[in-house]
Amino acid sequence: MLNKLRNFSKGKLAGVLVGIIIIPFVFWGMGSVFSGGNTNSVAKINNHNVSTQDFADFVNNSKISTDVIKENIDNNILEELLAQLVSTSLVDIEIDELKVSISDKILVKKLKKQKTFYDENNNFSRTKYEKFLLENNMSSIKFEQDIKNNELKKKLFTYIGGGIKSPYFLVNKNFKEQSKKIEVDFIDLNSIYINKDDISLNDVENHIDKNKELFLVEQINISLIKLTPENVTGEVEFTDNFFSKIDEIEDLVISNSKIDEIAKKYNLKVETVNEYYPEKNKENLLTEIYKKRNNVTLELLDKNDFFVLYEIKNLNKILPNIENNEFLERVKNDLVEMNKYDLHSDLMKKIQKKEFTNNDFSKLSKGKINNLKIKSINDISKFTVDSVSLLYSLNLNSFSLISDENNNVYLAKIKNIYENNLDKNSEDNKIFFNKTNKKLRDNLYNSYDFLLNEKYKIEVNQKTLDRMKNYFR
Repeated sequence: MLNKLRNFSKGKLAGVLVGIIIIPFVFWGMGSVFSGGNTNSVAKINNHNVSTQDFADFVNNSKISTDVIKENIDNNILEELLAQLVSTSLVDIEIDELKVSISDKILVKKLKKQKTFYDENNNFSRTKYEKFLLENNMSSIKFEQDIKNNELKKKLFTYIGGGIKSPYFLVNKNFKEQSKKIEVDFIDLNSIYINKDDISLNDVENHIDKNKELFLVEQINISLIKLTPENVTGEVEFTDNFFSKIDEIEDLVISNSKIDEIAKKYNLKVETVNEYYPEKNKENLLTEIYKKRNNVTLELLDKNDFFVLYEIKNLNKILPNIENNEFLERVKNDLVEMNKYDLHSDLMKKIQKKEFTNNDFSKLSKGKINNLKIKSINDISKFTVDSVSLLYSLNLNSFSLISDENNNVYLAKIKNIYENNLDKNSEDNKIFFNKTNKKLRDNLYNSYDFLLNEKYKIEVNQKTLDRMKNYFR
C-alpha cells in the first residue's frame, strides 16, 4: 500500500547541499529482499518510482554497519535513510525539470583538479586515477557520473542562492550582536543562602515532621551462618567432603529451605543481627547483604576463605534518631538545598513578571556586588557558555540567574552594553558578510525544501519498508 507522506524529506535539503550528496549508511546481505529481479517500489515521487534496488544501492554506498542498523531499527533508522534518498531524488527530478546541464569539458576540469590523483609534480596522473578506481571497486563511468551529479546539484543551488547579497544594516546588526562587550553586576548567591550552622534543632524537627517519608530508612534483621571446614565437617582443610556439604546446602537454598532448617540439619550455629543499617562509607559483609535486601532473602555467598549462608528475616522502615550525627547532617543539607530552590524560584518569578527592581538587587546584595566586563560572546572565563549566551541576549538593566562551571549560581544585572559599528573596509566586514549570507542562503534552501515538498507528491510503500525492517529484527 502506498501511503501519502507529505513533507517526507522536509529539512533534508540543506544536508543534500553539503559535500558529497549521499549520506553514508550500509546494508549487506539483504538476499531476496534486494534481489536483482525485485522491482517493488519503496517510495514514489509523482510518477517516479524509488525501487527497493535504488534504496539498496543508496545504502550500500555507505559506512554504517549492519549491527548499527539492527540496533536502531525501532528508532526509525530506515525511515531516515529513505528520507535522505527521497530528498536526493527530489533534487535530481528538479534538475531534469529545469534542464540544468553541465558540459563534459567542465567535468574533465573538475576531475583533474582532485589532488588525490596528482603525482609528485602536482600533475594529474591517469595511473593514480585508475589505481583509485581499482582499490574502491568502481568503474570510471560510475565515478564520473557521481561527479557530474554533484556538480549539477551545486549548479542548481547556485541558481537558487547565487544572487543573495546581505545589506549592510543586517551585517552590521549581526556584528553588533556578536562583537559587543557587556558589563555585568552580579551577586554570588552563596552569600545569601542559609548557613547550615545556623539551622537550629527546632528547624530540623519541624522539617522532619513535615517530610517524614523522605527520611525513613530501611533496617533489616539478618540471620547468618559462617561456613568453614571446621564447623561443617570438623576438619581443618578444605576437602572434597567439605565442598560436597556446601553443594548440599546450596541445593537446599535453591529449594527454598529456611536457614533454621539448614542449621538444624547440619548442627550449625545461627548468628542474628537486628535492625541493621550500614554506616556511611563503610563496606563489610553486612553492607553487602544490605544492598541485596530488595532482591534476595536467602543466599549462599562464596567469600574465598569461607562461605556465608544468610537469610533476611524482615525489613522495616524507621525514622533515625535525631542524635545520629549522620542523619542530622542529612536533614540540614536538605534544608539548605530547599532554601536554594525556594530562593531561585522566587527570583525567577519576579524577574519574569518584571517585578524585580534595582532596589531589590541592592537590598539582596547587602553591599556585596561584584563587577565583570565580558569581552565577547566567547568569553567564558567566569561563567558557562550557556550563561554568557543568555547575558548577550538581554537588554540593558535586565536581570537573570546564571552559573559557572562549578554550578555556583549568581544573580546578574546588565549594567552596560558597548557596541561598535562595523567598518565597511575591515576584514570583519568580509567575515560577517559571509556569515550573514550563509544564514540567508540556508533560510532560502529551507524554503526551497518546502517548495519541493509541495510541488511533488511523495508516497511511501509502508508494506515494503516493513518487510525490510523485519529482515533486521
